[in-house]
Amino acid sequence: MIMSTTYESRYASSPNETKQMDTETLRKNFLIEKLFEENKVTLVYTHYDRYIAGGVMPIGQAVKLETIDALKAPYFLERRELGIINIGGSGTVQVNGTVYDIDFKEALYIGKGNEEVVFASKDTAAPAKFYINSAPAHHTYPTKKITKAEAEIVELGSLETANHRVINKLLVASVVETCQLQMGMTELKVGSVWNTMPAHTHDRRMEVYCYFEVPEGQSVCHFMGQPQETRHIWLQNEQAVISPPWSVHAGAATSNYTFIWGMAGENMDYGDMDGCAITALR
Repeated sequence: MIMSTTYESRYASSPNETKQMDTETLRKNFLIEKLFEENKVTLVYTHYDRYIAGGVMPIGQAVKLETIDALKAPYFLERRELGIINIGGSGTVQVNGTVYDIDFKEALYIGKGNEEVVFASKDTAAPAKFYINSAPAHHTYPTKKITKAEAEIVELGSLETANHRVINKLLVASVVETCQLQMGMTELKVGSVWNTMPAHTHDRRMEVYCYFEVPEGQSVCHFMGQPQETRHIWLQNEQAVISPPWSVHAGAATSNYTFIWGMAGENMDYGDMDGCAITALR
């Protein structure tokens, strides 16, 4: 078993500070460029709601989730909950000795207080890629696996407006009990490229987007900032972007794609949004 966990901290930025940033500074503050490294747990600790996002790609050996210095805790989940969505080959997650098979686009919720979490791939040639999100937790809820068939599914948009998409709500209150963490996966239909449009903000919670299934040679343009002062960041396949509570979060790509949304904050109502008319964006 390998124990190799690396992390970096990202401090919160205000709207006034962010609108002064050039491209390089925007990317340094908000883009998570490298999620998956062989046999490592790679994490970004953001000071927006103390959220953590990262990835694990075990190849040939099991990889254990270790605590990080920023948590000041003897183990990672002492005061945290964890959400996992596998975007690679078949794998397993062992939680305090119980093994869960997690296949492509399946999710696992792990509650506060679980001391040992170990990741493994079933096939070295097609390793699992466990995308993970974590938030502070005040209560222990049971560990639960969620398949796509068990998700709450919503279909939105249309081909005419280039945003026909299927939203798979995997870790939400209607599917699994959590303290504040919510995660899901939105799949865009062929011919559609826009997500989360009309755009919105939700000042009561932050969010992280992870883009994947972006075809080779294609890219995603993620839009952020206040509605009247937007900025953009170009992303490649299997990269993520941090969205502050005050920021819109929407994207368009040169092809259809899939993205995972994860969020935390003081409000668990998925529909709690402050909408912004498309024609009002600046």
